[in-house]
Amino acid sequence: MTAADRAKKIKVLIFDVDGVLTDGQIFVIPGPDGKGIESKGFAAHDGLGISLGRLGGLRIGIITKRNSQTVAIRARDLKLEFVYQGQAHKLEAASDILSKTGYSFEEMAYVGDDIIDLPVMRKCGLAIATANARPQLKEMAHYITPNPGGQGAGRDAIDFILTAQGTLSKVIEQYLDAENPAAGIADVGVGNM
Repeated sequence: MTAADRAKKIKVLIFDVDGVLTDGQIFVIPGPDGKGIESKGFAAHDGLGISLGRLGGLRIGIITKRNSQTVAIRARDLKLEFVYQGQAHKLEAASDILSKTGYSFEEMAYVGDDIIDLPVMRKCGLAIATANARPQLKEMAHYITPNPGGQGAGRDAIDFILTAQGTLSKVIEQYLDAENPAAGIADVGVGNM
């Protein structure tokens, strides 16, 4: 089965965070209490892509090993349906998402960049590796994004899925229609988090 054939079946799209929705760098700034304040950069293209994905009917979320207030804030701004932080064994979180949605692993796409993502990628219907992913992920991925994490890889994944499903152009027009209430509901936040 081709990657495009697999993408046609996708209903749930899950991202890793570090190295996928970010470039993988973690900046730790000393806080006044002696603890570190974590900072990360996210690509705006991915945020708009998440809006398009929602308009296209995808249910979207993240599973990450780290616990981060920065990620919690960004997830809230992106209006992500599924947010699982502190997940050393991501397959458990993926299974929980599927039990909540009633979908199967065949209907889930997962985007990862490092070996911690392998268990979910081995089981899901569409395994996507970022351009900056470790070789082990690229070897088994059904699709590799043209762009690296933090530079539009998330958007690449969404565009690929919606293109395979034949809805990308329609969804873009829905998003651009100022009179379309669904576009406003699907759209991500406007900052001031």
